[in-house]
Amino acid sequence: MYKKNLKELSSTPVSRLMWRYFWPGFIGILAHSLYNIIDRIFIGQAVGAAALSGVTAVFPIMIVMMAFGMLIGLGASAQVSLSLGRNDPEKARRILGNVVALVLIVSAGVTVFGFMVKEPMLRFFGASDETMRYANEYLDLLLWGVVLNQFGFSLNAIIRAEGNARIAMYSMLISAGINIPLDALFILYLDMGVRGAALGTIISMFALSLWVLIHFRSRRCVVPLQWRYIRIQPRIVWAILSIGVSPFLMQMANSVVHGLYNLNLIRYGGDMAVGVMGIIISVTFIVFTLFIALNMASQPIVGYNYGAGNYDRVKATLKRAVIAATVISTVTWVLIHSMPTLIVKAFIRGDEAVVALGVEGIHLFLLMLPVIGFQVIVGNYFQSTGKASKAVFLTLLRQVIVLIPLLLVLPPMLGLKGVWLSAPISDTVAASICAVFLFVEWKRLDRLKAATERP
Repeated sequence: MYKKNLKELSSTPVSRLMWRYFWPGFIGILAHSLYNIIDRIFIGQAVGAAALSGVTAVFPIMIVMMAFGMLIGLGASAQVSLSLGRNDPEKARRILGNVVALVLIVSAGVTVFGFMVKEPMLRFFGASDETMRYANEYLDLLLWGVVLNQFGFSLNAIIRAEGNARIAMYSMLISAGINIPLDALFILYLDMGVRGAALGTIISMFALSLWVLIHFRSRRCVVPLQWRYIRIQPRIVWAILSIGVSPFLMQMANSVVHGLYNLNLIRYGGDMAVGVMGIIISVTFIVFTLFIALNMASQPIVGYNYGAGNYDRVKATLKRAVIAATVISTVTWVLIHSMPTLIVKAFIRGDEAVVALGVEGIHLFLLMLPVIGFQVIVGNYFQSTGKASKAVFLTLLRQVIVLIPLLLVLPPMLGLKGVWLSAPISDTVAASICAVFLFVEWKRLDRLKAATERP
């Protein structure tokens, strides 16, 4: 299995290999996205708009939880790919052991800190007096599941890095396949409200964690989990965190941005506008599923071949990922803008004011969707090749450097419309700068290739 996986990373035609890795990643992440969306649909339809707004206020905190999983999991997966590309499986095994130790330590800290500051966080992220009860009920249970969330996510990222994309897909299908029927049971039949949604999520996280642990103790894995490596080694931890800091900062920035969005939405549109943002987040989550799947498909190919010095394959993978992301984002832009009313009514029933507000929000917020996929792919490329500083800058560019000032300036000038318009303006500026970085990197890869060909 080990030799077979590495051989296909270095020799299988890039287009075929990307497709082979893309569809398992897409199906798995789509399943994961769907159960988050179905959570919101069940809550909005069965409990009401106030409950949906309360859960939306929790969403930035869920992003923070996910950020720590990305810090460890995506940083480790990039390092595993590079190690396998350099023919160093022993280091890959040490990285996996450090991941397990890190997850246990970090998740314990996140859980304790989360309970200490959860109410101020919920207020900052947009929970009002009317929606605080729902937000608290949902978050209380989710905090107990942080270790399961991070363990499942981090180790599943390494499954993809070792070339087992189909097994990583099964991981997400198992999680979603358990969560969705539990939502129906707990929310619709047992009338448990938002607590039922949270409980279903925790149970599905436990199933995912158990599945990935079994994989790394089985014969089918490329990088087996060996107990003697489950310890903290500072040099390996630093290598993991130096790469993982890019997606971590992206998610943390995303959380802060959602908090600023919610505060502005309450000020200029009330709880109803916060609920609409929850709908928009759910819609964009589906779109980002496609970008994430592309990243999952390209990351092991780019990381392995960059480590092995196969720069032609690196360029071919990057080119195909950028083209695919642009096509996907353009097609989804057309679909979303052609049926915004239908999308909003899937989440909220019988409230025409919310529907009208949601249609306006979708049209304005997603105005520049066609350029977002390109940015995501370029940032992921620098992360996959170990260029931590560039990956961090490009990650923060859209979500912090450009967007946060816009959120502070535009809403006081334009009201609610200024909240919606801040996103497409930020997307335009960030995409232009990403294009410059990509052009410079493309020329650098040409020089690296020429240097390897010299006698």
